[in-house]
Amino acid sequence: MKERCAPNLNARSQKGFSEDALAAFCKALGHPVRIRLIRILIEKGECISGDLADEFSLAASTVSEHLRILKEAGLVQGTIDGPRRCYCVNGEALNYLKTMMEKL
Repeated sequence: MKERCAPNLNARSQKGFSEDALAAFCKALGHPVRIRLIRILIEKGECISGDLADEFSLAASTVSEHLRILKEAGLVQGTIDGPRRCYCVNGEALNYLKTMMEKL
């Protein structure tokens, strides 16, 4: 069985402040559903996409689109295990975001 939500070895490990990276993170977090998704994933550790969709009164495809945006920004990572997609927060990216916000 594949390890789900394994650490992302390609995650940003930049030091310092990057306006472009901060803007990309902020753009990805620019919708209340995406912020709630991040909070749910932080609380649960990892979650199957169908279970995440159950947390909202939205179509599963809409929740999947929000997850795609978060994943493209690097804030969320996901693995596919057969028909299931498991998502978790990219801790390195979240820490980098926190560092940049502190330096703002």
